[in-house]
Amino acid sequence: MTKINENYLKLPGSYLFSETARRAEESAAAHPERKLIKLGIGDVTQPLAPAVISALHAAVDEMAAAETFQGYGPYEGYAFLRDLIAKYDYQDRGVNIQSDEIFVSDGAKSDCGNIGDIFGVDNIVAVCDPVYPVYVDTNAMAGRAGDCGEDGMWSKLIYMPCLKENGFVPQVPKQRADIIYLCFPNNPTGATATKEQLQKWVEYARSNDSIILYDSAYEAFISDPSIPKSIFEIPGARDCAIEFRSFSKTAGFTGLRCAYTVIPKTLKRGGVSLHDLWYRRQSTKYNGVPYVVQRGAAAVYSPEGR
Repeated sequence: MTKINENYLKLPGSYLFSETARRAEESAAAHPERKLIKLGIGDVTQPLAPAVISALHAAVDEMAAAETFQGYGPYEGYAFLRDLIAKYDYQDRGVNIQSDEIFVSDGAKSDCGNIGDIFGVDNIVAVCDPVYPVYVDTNAMAGRAGDCGEDGMWSKLIYMPCLKENGFVPQVPKQRADIIYLCFPNNPTGATATKEQLQKWVEYARSNDSIILYDSAYEAFISDPSIPKSIFEIPGARDCAIEFRSFSKTAGFTGLRCAYTVIPKTLKRGGVSLHDLWYRRQSTKYNGVPYVVQRGAAAVYSPEGR
């Protein structure tokens, strides 16, 4: 008999945001006279920038001519986009990230969940509390979370409380964690982390041979120059961190789907390159973001787009 992945049966109900969307639709239908303010999934409310729209139109025209038509692209994304990301999001800010360390994808959500494919099932995972549910649910699906108790907490996860008393910034745990999910600006609290706070995490990860999975999808909202936009602004982070970023919050791409993940080529565990493992995963399971969408993302970095 065909066997299923029984880890899915341990998940409580449906995915959080699909459930809140269902309830919102029911409420709106039952009370059409009420103005509903949705605080569920972080969708955008404004149209794409004119520079992005122009780039999309031009790319569509390219797809209509034999001389400029594009089929399958590079698994890690087109160089024209990765070069711009490396320059404007990292190198111009004094951060040593090269374009061949960047993987373009269809969303930070996808990458935050899929990155677990390259890690063993017996790793100990630490998450913030409260937490973006993708970090927890995808590890539960893989079998790393253990069992879910009546309080909604998973038996094998390390929970790091984000409370008013600690400024909603998690503290380094006393026990060892192999994989640590950090998100700044944080979803859902909005808290940010200083360079000093992130330095402690980098030191913890390096001393424990751990990996930080750093979700910076909301970095565009940081206006204070003293607050780091990237984990790679912290010395030593190239030895212990992977970063996820998204065009959804930066440029309103929730309907287009485009993001990227940064894995330094020097990052290794067990003598194996995590960059190479992720490339192997992506090239096997994924055929990349459409050419048209990547041209639209490149326009974000143009003078008009910026």
